[in-house]
Amino acid sequence: MTLSGLSFAFPWAFLLLPLPLVVWKIAPPHRQRVPALRVPFFQQLIEHLGLQSGAGAMVRKRRLWQVLTGALVWALIVCALARPEQEGEAVTLQKPARDLIIAVDISGSMDQQDFITGDGTREQRLAGVKSVLAKFIQQRQGERLALIVFGSKAFVQAPLTTDLHTVLELLQQTDVGMAGPHTALGDAIGLSIRQFESSDVKQRLLILLSDGSDTASTMSPINAAAIAAQRQVKILTIGVGDPQGDAENRLDEKNLKAIASRTGGAFYYANDQQTLKRVTREIDKLAPKLVDSETYRPHRSLAWWPLAAALVLALLGFLAQAIRLARAGSSGVSAEVGP
Repeated sequence: MTLSGLSFAFPWAFLLLPLPLVVWKIAPPHRQRVPALRVPFFQQLIEHLGLQSGAGAMVRKRRLWQVLTGALVWALIVCALARPEQEGEAVTLQKPARDLIIAVDISGSMDQQDFITGDGTREQRLAGVKSVLAKFIQQRQGERLALIVFGSKAFVQAPLTTDLHTVLELLQQTDVGMAGPHTALGDAIGLSIRQFESSDVKQRLLILLSDGSDTASTMSPINAAAIAAQRQVKILTIGVGDPQGDAENRLDEKNLKAIASRTGGAFYYANDQQTLKRVTREIDKLAPKLVDSETYRPHRSLAWWPLAAALVLALLGFLAQAIRLARAGSSGVSAEVGP
């Protein structure tokens, strides 16, 4: 039940409003025994004192203010039982519908100064990759993202989190050779699969970026990709190395394509900044960001307001009654009674 921004969580409580009337009509009057003195000359005594006798059973009259006070206190209690609430503005919560892991190769070959920037100059491969990935990560608002770096070994630089600022900071702190000089593609995929085990979303995406062939994995990258496919992990591979390089630093396009194909993903080759930017845009089209939204209105309980008013009103009523009885007792006049 809603009324101009005010709602009642349990409006059926208002059915209790006529309850005092029902009790007053059905229940017998309250009886109270009081001490009395029996005298054989009662009639002569009251005649001598100039008093008038009445019935032994007396019913106190209720004044209008007492009736109104009691009715108002009961109405306030019933209003509190109805649980009045104030509705706030609508709040929309977004939670990730996809988890994304970026695995970046930081082996020794990523130190090569052959990555072409937007103005045609050459810079370190890893530095160029960082600049493009930083903008890509900033656009992941609402998604959980993890960062894995690998060389001879694979390491979790940042676990799955929505704190993109921390992921960016950790990416910028990454340097060539921190994980060893060689390339362990299979280990990076296996570590990513373990990270996804804590995920309960259906879409899981791994972006694997490398500039060399696999030279240090304990598990074959193709076998790791097969396991990833069983775990519903899609892998997108990006090659940034030289396909004509030496055996240690040569980009193995065939291997990267097979990894992506095994999981239903895609392979991209990007050896300059502009191409890598275009690749990230294509990734957004191929696997757009997924976010689940939930909208709700916060409710603030107002039940204490009528409860507090009922308490204050009841205390004032008892105080007024006590003062009236005290004045009546001090003046020697009995309380007004009637049949």
